[in-house]
Amino acid sequence: MSADNSGGESGMVWKSMIALAGGAAISLSGAGHAATAAPFQIPAVLHADQPGPVLSRHLQGQFAEHLGAGVYDGIWVGPDSAIPNTRGIRNDVAAALKAIKVPVVRWPGGCFADIYHWRDGIGAAAKRPVRKNDWWSGLESNAFGTHEYFDFVEQIGAESYVAINMATSTPSEMREWMDYITSSAKDSIADERRANGRQEPWKLGFVGIGNEAWGCGGAQTPEYFANEYRRFATFMHRNGSTFHMHNDNAALRVASGPNNDDVAWMDTVLKSAAPMMDAISLHYYTVFDGKWENRDKAGATGFPADHWNHILYQASRMDGVLRMHEAVMDRHDPQKRIGLYVDEWGTWYAPEAGTEPGFLRQQNTLRDALVTAMTLNIFHAHADRVKMANIAQAVNVLQAMILTDGAKMARTPTYHVFAMYTPFQDATALPLEVSAPMLKSGANSFPAFSASAARGKDGRVHVAVANADADRGYRLSVKLDGIRAGKVSGQVLTAAQTDAHNVPGAAEQVRPVRFDGAKLVGGALVLDIPEKSVVVVALDQN
Repeated sequence: MSADNSGGESGMVWKSMIALAGGAAISLSGAGHAATAAPFQIPAVLHADQPGPVLSRHLQGQFAEHLGAGVYDGIWVGPDSAIPNTRGIRNDVAAALKAIKVPVVRWPGGCFADIYHWRDGIGAAAKRPVRKNDWWSGLESNAFGTHEYFDFVEQIGAESYVAINMATSTPSEMREWMDYITSSAKDSIADERRANGRQEPWKLGFVGIGNEAWGCGGAQTPEYFANEYRRFATFMHRNGSTFHMHNDNAALRVASGPNNDDVAWMDTVLKSAAPMMDAISLHYYTVFDGKWENRDKAGATGFPADHWNHILYQASRMDGVLRMHEAVMDRHDPQKRIGLYVDEWGTWYAPEAGTEPGFLRQQNTLRDALVTAMTLNIFHAHADRVKMANIAQAVNVLQAMILTDGAKMARTPTYHVFAMYTPFQDATALPLEVSAPMLKSGANSFPAFSASAARGKDGRVHVAVANADADRGYRLSVKLDGIRAGKVSGQVLTAAQTDAHNVPGAAEQVRPVRFDGAKLVGGALVLDIPEKSVVVVALDQN
C-alpha cells in the first residue's frame, strides 16, 4: 500500500449523476471559522424518473491488513482474552462493522499479502510459526489466518476478498489455497480443511492477483506483470473461465492495477491480459500536497486552517483520476465487463505521537468525514465502471472506521459517514443537476460541495450532500421531477471544530444527529446545509 499522488490543477467536469461544475472561487478564511456567512441560494433538479446505474454495495467495502493493530487488538484478541469475543474476534468491533452493513473485506494486504504464505495461518494455533512482519515492523503470530478471517467476515455478514501472494510465491501455492477454501471434493487439501474444523467450503467472492505490483509487490514493469498475471490467472482455476468448467472456485479475478494516474500501466496490462480478468484495481491516497514523499508531514489533528482545503482538494482529485483510467478501459472494454476496483483509498497523515511509525495509526476527524462523503459521491458518479472500493483501513490503521485502546473502542467520523450512506448500497442512481461554487487550495480549486441521489432498495429516494466549505452553508432548492414527496427526514454530521474527533472510552464529539434543515415547499426539496457538514435525507412519496 503506497501511492504517488502528485497532481496539479483540478479542472474537473463532473458527471450528471453528481453534476458539480463550478462558479467563482471562494478562499478559506480564518482558523477559528467563527463568523458564518449567510447561505448561498443554489438551484438544483433531481430527476427521479431517469434511473441510472446501480450503486454497488461493494463501494462501501473495507480493507484489513496485517499492519500494526489493524488485525491484532483491532479485530482479533484471541479466545482467552478478557475483552469480550467470539472465537477470538472482538464482539464490539464485529457488532459495529455489522451495523454499517460492511459488504466485503479485503485481506490480508496490502504489501503484507506478498510476503504471506497461507499455510502459516492454518492448523493448531500453538504450532503456527511466528515470523517477522518485514513490511510493517513487529512480529506476525499467524494466530489470525484463513479460518479466522472467514469466521470474521461471516460474523459481520460480509463477502470475502482474498489477496494472494504473487511476488514471493507460486501459482501452485495459490491454487492449493483456492482448493483449501473452495473445494467440496474428497481431495487431500479439502480433507485437511475439514480436519482443521471446517467441513463445508467457504464462499470466496473475489481474489486479488497481485498487489501494487509496480511497488511493494515486486517493482515490476507493466509488461512483466501482465505476463505474470496471465500465468497466475490460468492456474486460479476459476469455474466457467475458458476450460475450467468443473471447479468450485467461482471468485472474480482482480488484477493489480495502476498507482494513482499511471494510465500507461492500465493500458499495457489491459492490452495483454484483459480477457483473463474480471476487474482491475486502482490505489489512490489523499496526502497533504499530493506528493507521496510528504505523506507523513501533515498532522491528522491540530492542523492550520489552510490544510482543510488542501486535503479536500486532494480528495476531490479522485474524480479526474477515475476519468483518466475509464477512458483507457473504455478503449479495451467498451462493454464495461471489467470492473474498476478502488481497493485502497483514504487519507494518510503523520502517525499519532508516541506510536510506532510503521503501524500507521492516526486520528480521524471531521475533515476525514468530508473526505469520505466526497469520495463516496464521486464513486456514485462513476458507478457504471467503479464496482468496488475498499477504504484503508477498517480498524486502527490510516483512515479507520474504528479505533481501539485495550477494551475501549471509538467509532470515528468516517464510520458515521459510512453508516449514513448505507441506504445507497445497491440503490439506483438518479441524476441530480446542481452547480457548486469553487473553493481555493493554493493555485487549485475544487467544488465547495458535492451531492448524489439514488432510489434505495427500500423504495425511498435518498439525497446526500457533502459540504466541504468550512465557512459557509448552502441552501439547495431541489426541484423534484418524477416524484411527489410527502415527507422528508434525515441526519447531519458536523462539529464546531474542524479537527473534532472521537477517542476510545470517551463521549463522542462527532456523531450524526437529526437534521432539521430539510423541508418540502411546493414541488421542491429545500435543504439548508450547514458549513463543514455531511447531510443525508430520505424522501417518502405520497
